[in-house]
Parts: sequence; C-alpha cells; structure tokens
Amino acid sequence: MTPVMVEYIQRGIRRADSTGAQVLILQLDTPGGAVDQMEKIVQAIRASPVPVVVFVAPRGAIAGSAGTVITLAGHAAAMAPETAIGAASPVGGQGEDLDETLSKKTKEILKATARSLAADRPPEAIALAEATIEEAKAASADEALQVGLIDFIAEDVPDLLRQLDGFTVQTASGARTLATSDLRLETLDPSLIEQLLQVLTNPTVAFLLLTIGAQALLIELASPGGWVAGFIGVVSLALAFYALGVLPVNWFGLLFVITAFVLFILEVKAPTHGGLAAAGIASLVIGALVLFNSPGTPEFARVSVPAVLGISLATSALFITVVAFAIRAQRRPVVVGAETLIGQVGEVRASLAPGGMVHVAGELWSAELEPDVWGEVVPTGQMVEVVGLKGLKLRVRPKKT
Repeated sequence: MTPVMVEYIQRGIRRADSTGAQVLILQLDTPGGAVDQMEKIVQAIRASPVPVVVFVAPRGAIAGSAGTVITLAGHAAAMAPETAIGAASPVGGQGEDLDETLSKKTKEILKATARSLAADRPPEAIALAEATIEEAKAASADEALQVGLIDFIAEDVPDLLRQLDGFTVQTASGARTLATSDLRLETLDPSLIEQLLQVLTNPTVAFLLLTIGAQALLIELASPGGWVAGFIGVVSLALAFYALGVLPVNWFGLLFVITAFVLFILEVKAPTHGGLAAAGIASLVIGALVLFNSPGTPEFARVSVPAVLGISLATSALFITVVAFAIRAQRRPVVVGAETLIGQVGEVRASLAPGGMVHVAGELWSAELEPDVWGEVVPTGQMVEVVGLKGLKLRVRPKKT
C-alpha cells in the first residue's frame, strides 16, 4: 500500500464515474501499509459516486492490517475462499511496537473508524472489526461471513457479479440497487509510470539503486571531469530515496552502506591485500539487512539475503576495479605536451651562454642554462639534458658523460 496505489485507486474511481460504470470492483491482496495512505484510500472509496466492492482475492490472498479497514470501507465486501482478514494492530514505521500511549491513541482512532464503516453490520461484525485492531485477531473468509463482516464469498469476479445482482448498497448519493447481470467487464491496468514506481518500492530494487547511486557518485569524485557517472548516481539515489521513503526501513543501515564505500576507497588507495575490501563487503551486507530486515519489518519489505550477498559482491568488485583504474590514470606520467620533454637529451644547435637553441625530440627549441651553470658556455654540438620549463623555453644543463 503505497502512494502509487492510492493514485491508482483514485484514478480507477474517476474512470468508473466518467464511463458510467455500474460498479467498481477493487481486488485486494495486501499485508497492509501506512495509516495515512489507508486513510486516503478509505476517503476515496466512501466519496465515490460509483459503488465500490472490495474483493479479497484470489485464493490465499489477505486483507491484512490496513487492508482490513479498506475492506470495511467498500460499499460491499467479499472474499474468495481460503483468504483471510484482520491482524490490524498498528505498528511503527519500521514494524516495531508503538509505545503504550501512542499505541492506545492509534488503536482508538482505528477502532472508531472501523465502527463507523461497519455501522450497518451486525454487532458481532463490529466486535470482530475492533478485535482485529485491539488484539490483532484475524479471521477466515467463512468466519468473516458468518458474523456479517463481509457480504459474500465468491470464487472469482464473474461469481461475485452474479451474487451482487439485486444487492442494495448505500453510497454517498444514497441507496442504490445493483444490476450486475450480463455486464461487460473492463479491467483498469496500472499505467506505465505507476508500474515503474511500484517496482521501485521492491526492497531489492531499492537496495540495488542505492548501491549503484553511491558507487556512481564516488566514481565521479574519484575521477572528476565527466558527467555520465555523476548523472547516473544522482538519478539512482533519487529513485532509491523515493523507495526508502515509502518502505518501512531502519535508516541506521545507511551508516553501514556509507562505511562500506569508504572502506572500498581505502582499499584502492592503501591496498591491504583484500582486508579492507572484505570489511567493506561485510559492512554493505549488514547495512542492507539493517535497512530492510530489522526485527518487526513486514515480510513484503524484506530483502532476499542471497540477493544482498550477490549485489554486494558484484558492487564491491566493480567499484574497486573502476576506482583503481581512475586513480592509476591520475597518477600516470604525462605522455603529451611540452612536459614530456623533461628528462630527454638534446643537441645544442646555437651555443648556450646562457641562452641559445637546442634540438630535442625532433624539434628546435629556445633554451637557456639552469641558473647554477650560467657561467659556462655550452658550444654547438654538445648534448644537454632538459630539466624544466620556463614558459615555452626549455631549461637545460650539460649532459654528463
């Protein structure tokens, strides 16, 4: 349950209204999400001019945590066989238990919301809705139907439409009896942008983007002057932090990720035969596990440990290789320009006393003797060594034989 899904549901309601749809079916399978996102979805459903039926499906699906309240928000609710609803007790952003005062406040607000949404249902249904929040209780589809928490158990959408035919719901504009026999079913798929943003909230993708972004920026800093690595780094980190802002993460893990790349750089600058690189890999793995797999983090927000190990090993190897090449390139002697003449030997073509002309590297250069040998006269034909530059004039001294 992310901001992307909120927009997707709101777009679906607008589409249903604009096309004159008889009913909008929201098929739900979620472990939950942030309360603020849940509230936006509930508000959109309750304000919808088109009846919204929340359908927990397919078999094996759950309407967990905030998904429970969203199911109650539907103008009608249904579940497929072998599905579950409940376990709606609030937890912190990283899956941790809330302190006593905050927990009590949040539970009371959620229970009041559940009571208002289930006001037309039997007392047993309201009691179960409150228990899912107060005691984290969960119920099967059969149990939910038995107490009246939902209206139908349906095998699939066509079966649900058959059961909805003639059913009366209360919408924002008043009572409405559904006529759902022989309707044409249209599916509203997420847009390309919505799909992309939803992929970004996969914790493994978020970790990969974080490592690529940090790696690219540090490569740019190690070998400045280009823009490709810096651009990739900024974009990757922006996308990664979008995902981290949505997922329930432990931000302390970022310290380990940063430490890992510092260790990789130190390994390149002061080689330790792999010691610092190994420590960097370990720090990167720990950082990922602290970020995404801290105790209490929901299963959907966790990263695969084998994926973390693979990404960490590949990232460290690539980063160390690229940075090593960059640093070697910076330390490599200049191979073009006048600076390359330093250390070369040339022949005097016009005697130096102290200035004259010398032939070096196939070209004729103006030259003068080093100040400490200005008293000497170097005749034509003698060999001299280039020891420095003074503008475009070479500074030389007699070549010792």
